[in-house]
Amino acid sequence: LLVDPNFFHLISQVKTEEQIAAEKAWYGTEKVWLIHKDGFSLATLLKTEPGSLPEGTVKIRLESDGSLLDVDEDDVEKANPPSFDRVEDLSSLQYLNESSVMHTLRQRYGGNLIHSHAGPNMVVINPISAPSMYSEKVMHMFKGCRREDTAPHIYGVAQSAYRNLLTTRQDQSIVLLGKSGSGKTTNCQHLVQYLVTIAGSTGKTFSAEKWQAVYTILEAFGNSSTSMNGNASRFSHIVCLDVDQAGQVASASIQTMLLEKLRVTRRPEGESTFNVFYYMMAGADSSLTTKLHFNHFAENSAFGIVPQPKSEDKQRASQQFTKLQAAMKVLGISGEEQRAFWLVLGAIYHLGAAGATKGKEPTLRPCQMFTGRKQFAHHEWAQKAAYLLGCTLEELSSSIFKHQAKGTLPRASSVRQGTDDAAGDFSGSKATAMECLEAMASGLYSELFTLLVSLINRALKSSQHSLCSLLIVDTPGFQNPRLAKRERGATFEELCHNYTQERLQTLFYQRTFVQELERYKEENIELALDDMEPSTSQSVAAVDQAPSQALVRTLRTDEARGLLWLMEEEALQPGGSEDTLLGRLFSYYGPAEGESKGHTLLLKSGKPHHFLLGHSHGTDWVEYDARGWLSHAKQNPASTNAGSLLQDSHKKNISGLFMSRGGGATTLSGSIAGLEGVSQLALRRATSMRKTFTTGVTAVKKKSLCIQIKLQVDALLDTVRRSRVHFIHCLLPNADALRAGRGELEAQAESGDSGLMQLDVALLRSQLRGSKLLDALRIYRQGYPDHMVFSEFCRRFDVLAPHLTKNLGRNYIVTDEKKAVEELLESLDLEKNSYHMGLSRLFFRSGTLAKLEEQRDEQTRRNITLFQAACSGYLARQAFKKRETHDLAIRCIQKNITKNKGVKGWAWWKLFTTVRPLIEAQLTEEQIRGKDEEIQHLKGKLEKTEKERNEVRLNSDQLESRISELSAELADERNAGESASQLLETETSERLKLEKDMKDLQAMFDLMKKQMECMEMEVMEARLIRTAELNEDVDDDDDSGGEWRLKYDRAIRETEFTKKRLQQEFEDMLETEQQSKRPLERKLTDLQADNDEVQRSVQQLKKKCSRLTAELQDTKLHLEGQQSRNHDLEKKQRKFDLEQSQAQDEVLRERTQREKLGRERDMMTGERFSLCQQLQDKDMELCAIQLKVEHLAAELKDLSSQESKDEASLSKTKKMLRDLEAKVKDQEEELDEQAGTIQMLEQAKLRLEMGMVSLRQTHSKDIDAKDEEVEEIRQSCSKKLKQMEVQLEEEYDDKQKVLRERRELEAKLLSAQDQVGCRDVETEKRLRKDLKRTKVLLADAQIMLDHLKNNALSKRETAQLKNQLEESEFTCAVAVKSRKGMEMEIEDLHIQMEEVVKVKMSLEEQVSRLQREKNDLQSRMEEDQEDMNELMKKHKAAVSQSARDLAQISDIQVQLAEAMKEKQEIQDKLQSLHSQLEFQEQSMVEKSLVSRQEAKIRELETKLEYERTQIKRLESLTGRLKENLEKMTEERDHRGNGENREKEQNKRVQRQMREIKEEMAELSKKEAEASRKKHELDMDMESLEAANQSLQLDLKLAFKRIGDLQAAIEDEMVDSDGEDDIINNGDDLDTDSEVEDRVDDVKSWLSKNKGSTKTLSAVGSLKSSRSCCWAPHSPDFDKDSKVSFLAPSRPTHRSMPNMDDG
Repeated sequence: LLVDPNFFHLISQVKTEEQIAAEKAWYGTEKVWLIHKDGFSLATLLKTEPGSLPEGTVKIRLESDGSLLDVDEDDVEKANPPSFDRVEDLSSLQYLNESSVMHTLRQRYGGNLIHSHAGPNMVVINPISAPSMYSEKVMHMFKGCRREDTAPHIYGVAQSAYRNLLTTRQDQSIVLLGKSGSGKTTNCQHLVQYLVTIAGSTGKTFSAEKWQAVYTILEAFGNSSTSMNGNASRFSHIVCLDVDQAGQVASASIQTMLLEKLRVTRRPEGESTFNVFYYMMAGADSSLTTKLHFNHFAENSAFGIVPQPKSEDKQRASQQFTKLQAAMKVLGISGEEQRAFWLVLGAIYHLGAAGATKGKEPTLRPCQMFTGRKQFAHHEWAQKAAYLLGCTLEELSSSIFKHQAKGTLPRASSVRQGTDDAAGDFSGSKATAMECLEAMASGLYSELFTLLVSLINRALKSSQHSLCSLLIVDTPGFQNPRLAKRERGATFEELCHNYTQERLQTLFYQRTFVQELERYKEENIELALDDMEPSTSQSVAAVDQAPSQALVRTLRTDEARGLLWLMEEEALQPGGSEDTLLGRLFSYYGPAEGESKGHTLLLKSGKPHHFLLGHSHGTDWVEYDARGWLSHAKQNPASTNAGSLLQDSHKKNISGLFMSRGGGATTLSGSIAGLEGVSQLALRRATSMRKTFTTGVTAVKKKSLCIQIKLQVDALLDTVRRSRVHFIHCLLPNADALRAGRGELEAQAESGDSGLMQLDVALLRSQLRGSKLLDALRIYRQGYPDHMVFSEFCRRFDVLAPHLTKNLGRNYIVTDEKKAVEELLESLDLEKNSYHMGLSRLFFRSGTLAKLEEQRDEQTRRNITLFQAACSGYLARQAFKKRETHDLAIRCIQKNITKNKGVKGWAWWKLFTTVRPLIEAQLTEEQIRGKDEEIQHLKGKLEKTEKERNEVRLNSDQLESRISELSAELADERNAGESASQLLETETSERLKLEKDMKDLQAMFDLMKKQMECMEMEVMEARLIRTAELNEDVDDDDDSGGEWRLKYDRAIRETEFTKKRLQQEFEDMLETEQQSKRPLERKLTDLQADNDEVQRSVQQLKKKCSRLTAELQDTKLHLEGQQSRNHDLEKKQRKFDLEQSQAQDEVLRERTQREKLGRERDMMTGERFSLCQQLQDKDMELCAIQLKVEHLAAELKDLSSQESKDEASLSKTKKMLRDLEAKVKDQEEELDEQAGTIQMLEQAKLRLEMGMVSLRQTHSKDIDAKDEEVEEIRQSCSKKLKQMEVQLEEEYDDKQKVLRERRELEAKLLSAQDQVGCRDVETEKRLRKDLKRTKVLLADAQIMLDHLKNNALSKRETAQLKNQLEESEFTCAVAVKSRKGMEMEIEDLHIQMEEVVKVKMSLEEQVSRLQREKNDLQSRMEEDQEDMNELMKKHKAAVSQSARDLAQISDIQVQLAEAMKEKQEIQDKLQSLHSQLEFQEQSMVEKSLVSRQEAKIRELETKLEYERTQIKRLESLTGRLKENLEKMTEERDHRGNGENREKEQNKRVQRQMREIKEEMAELSKKEAEASRKKHELDMDMESLEAANQSLQLDLKLAFKRIGDLQAAIEDEMVDSDGEDDIINNGDDLDTDSEVEDRVDDVKSWLSKNKGSTKTLSAVGSLKSSRSCCWAPHSPDFDKDSKVSFLAPSRPTHRSMPNMDDG
């Protein structure tokens, strides 16, 4: 039975009955988590009857004490089985909720497992102490491993990023997120050490020791003790590792930003300054103490820098200072440079000891002539500071306290650009002396830190070519004083660090949620997800939201802006203060009236100048103290004078060190340090950061101190966005651990204090909610996190479906990629739920791609194993052939040495050895010259190919760099386009608003015009009435004056009555309105309460719905997991069934073979019995033969006694008797041999029987044993069966041989009996006949010898034949040599063909790679073209919009002209009205109507003035739009030029490809010509072999005739031995023996040279001398004549080619 090897692994993973019972019990009793204030507790959910509990309430039983509780169902979350307690990946939890995640983290943390996977991210809990999991041995465990193959570790993230960098050639970045004290900087150090150790560097330039020295220096100069952390980083930095083509670190650099430089002078209570001051004061030796004037320290310091009081702290600081000096020495910082650092730090300390104050009376000190009333408090300490800085006290005081920096210093020739502006800005506000001193100290430390980073980069930089980069981002964590139980408010520096963390959290949100959902939307993938909460953009906007127009926003406006912009504006305003700053901030971002506080992230605090800001999605509220924040926005000249003061120092080490930095060339606007670098990637990063400071709306204010904070964070995020980001969430385990120092933590951790190792559940819950880890895990589980382009998927995983590639071929072109992917997926037999087909990509569930990668690696390993086996077999065969060749060569050498010994004294051989080297030398020289020319030609081609390859590589590198630069420029252009579109949108909105106002004004103007016309009509009517009345009055009498008086009094009384009546009506209406308002207000309050309650219920329902949806999704995912598991089990079941059927077939085959063996065994038993019978018969026959022999012996004795007369017959009879006896002995020996053979057969039979018995025993044992050993039994049986078949064949052959020998023996015995039984007469007759026949044969031979002797060749003919033989041998040797030369040339051609094929394959690979690069370039160009088209569309839209704006402006101008005309008409009308009013006043008309008209006129005038201002503003906007239009046209032209250059580059690449194709065509032609030559040589070889075969046939015929003659002569010689009386001539006998010797010599020589091809010319001479070589010789034929006769048959030339064979 064949069993899958993974079967035992599956058996080992099968759960036991106890585990299954425990799981059934777990699922039978539903376990839940009860959430309460202190954390969560495990409980059992009890089933209740319907209606027994209120709605929304459940009954649970606590597992701790067994108490029963009725709790709200919202406070209950499902628990996971115990098998998930320490799961490595949080996304694999069965029920994903906060309590389950925190329980898993707590269980892992308790087991010292601080790392956990959270989907694609990593979660690290700070272990407080440093465990032993960061050794070099652990590093090598993770080297080259995939994420799925190892446990969660920080090294796993580094390895994953490094692996992606090598495979994709894309920049990678690792971002660490978390609170202060969560271990981000420590993890950053571990990441850098792992990458440097594993990747390595050329020449080991970047060692772990050097990086440890880097972090030692940064920790000393950039870290300090805070309320949150005993060793907190006070700056942000990016570690950049540039990797070359081989994957090694080629260059490195560090960029720092957001340095908290004011910590040198001011810091919160209970915190310390930077560590380097305490290290220096405690660890300086006597000489350095004397140089720094540290013999005694000041009692008080304005900066709070005092030595540490505890002795153990001093000892630790002294050790750290020694370590710091050693680290600086490792990085190549010389002693003079170190002394410059200590001098500047000592000067800062002495400045703090000197202090600053305002003197009430002027003194005669020279320094006060420059500073006025601002001066040092202690001049002796100031004098020490000036001495250490290398300047005079006057220069130092003027640099600090003098407001105007220009012209103050005598040698201030290198003051930075912008100092005058800053001084002018700062001169408006009066700075205190202490603020000036603090600005100088912070400026000195900032310059010192920038120089330190520059020196570190100097030690790390390299000019080697680098391909891509790996970035590690480390920033200070979230700061919240409340977490450390501090009552103070957070500072501005802590706000900056929190803002940086918020921006990084926003990046995580965009990469995890926004981009994934957009990708799903683009690929038409519907994914049912809950409504995600918004990102942290609201809290970020409250800090850095920019105005729409940064150019014109110099005054306070109603547009919402962030805190940094408000600080910059309030610092410039004369009456700006923190109160107005917070008022404006709350008006923009605070809660509106009637709005609940849950909708905003900005709240007011109960303390003055304090406010609350919600970070991390409102889970972490930080209270900030805004007192003194406006001073951060004001530029102090003292801080800018610090650089010039250091550059103009009298001390050479200080001035030379700071002058070499090039006046701030390594910083960006005084904020980002470390931008120096010589590598291409470093320069690209610096260019990108500079573009951030020069493009966009914010870049206008890049000189502002507050806006620089936003620009630094923007530069950081722009650098990270260009790469693939890996996030690490560092979690803080316990808030109590923060208030302990680092030494105390290590001591408590070593002592086993369990208080620090416990998790604060509330703190952990807030961190999980703030980081949105659960939402990220949910979208990772429900979505398709892994995706791949169709072509990439086919290229990568087609190895798993070899039948597809076998049918289509490896180099087939895919026309429909989607169809090919579907076929590949169908062959892979993946579950439908595990993947989804998009429009251009294939999306996978989590874990599916990892399984495919594992299958691919396994298949690749299998293929590589087969390839290695094939290579090993090929090498073994080649080695065997080589050994055969060596053996043949050794034998040939031995034979040639033997022959050389025989012919080395021969004259012809000496002549040949003298002449042959000269011929070979000439031939060798010609061959060498030909080979040299060929080598030179090949070298030229190789150099040309290498040159072209280098050019192609350089071009590809240039194209890649150009593409990256174009992509960066494109991103910058996009940002600029977005800013321009924002400006355009704001202008459009303002224009629409102005149009609306214009329409309103036009409507009002029309209304006023109508009212004016009505009023004019009324005035005309009143004028006519008055004129008529006046005319009547002229006609009346003078007594009518009293009547007018009465009318006047009556009108006054009516007016008063009307006024009172209107007043009473107004009061009544007001009272009724108030009465109706009260129930409306009550109703409004009730509605608001109902609304709040409805909102609360809606929130609860949403929460419940989300919880139920999450549980439903978890259940759905669990169901999908079960379905996938069932799918896998079905696949394994099918595989097992197939293997089982195969095993059953094997069992049947074995059974049939066993039966066949049984039958064969029976047959062998029968044959054995028959052989035994035959043996007995032969024994009986042997006995009968022996009896006959004895009888014949007796008869011979009788015959010898009777026939004594005839001696000759007697002797012959004796001889025959002896022969018969010898024959009998031979037959006895043969019978003995047959008996031995029979015994051997019996032994073989016994062995077979024993083998059968053992086989039966082993087979029975195997049947009783496991079924898995059947395969081995079958193999052993097959081997034994083969052995038995071989033995049977041998036995059958032996049997046939024995039978044949038996028949021969019987025939011999019969003949012997016949001969012995004959009479003497018959014997004599036969002997006489034999003698006669022998005499006739001898006479014939004598006649033949005489004829040969008479017709023998002369010496001359022999010499001619000899020369012909030598010539033929020479021609044969030349032919053989030419054949060998042709064979060598064929081998060389084969080698050249292989090299050509290799070159062809490499060129094809280059062509394919260039084709891919061309396709990539074309796709990128198409993308750029699309972006360009979009920009052109935007440009056209902007142009059309500007045209419309111009048209509207022209319409407005026309309307304005019409308005001016109407204004002129109105003015004329006003003049007329004035005249009319004067007339009315003269004519006693009421003045109220006139005053109203005057007010309306004034209002119209103000509106006209407003319209004028709006028109001016529109004109200015039109001018700016025209400028923007011109800029966009210039950018379009620039982009068109860039496209033209790209097209030219593509043409150049295509031309190079054509040249490569032409070279390939030439190589194919050469290959065809070589194959033709090979074919011709093969034809020549075939013809030579045919001639060789014909000659060998002739040679064989000659051998046959010679053998026949030799046999006949031997028979005659044997017969002649017994006839002494007939053969009487001894000379003839000598002649016969000599002839026999000659024949033997010829035969031996021919047998030695039988297989050689060098006997071609000797065959003709043999044919010609065949009839004359046996002529009889004279009796005086001696040894010399024999040698001369045999010389032609053993020539030296015939042995020479044999020597050449070696």
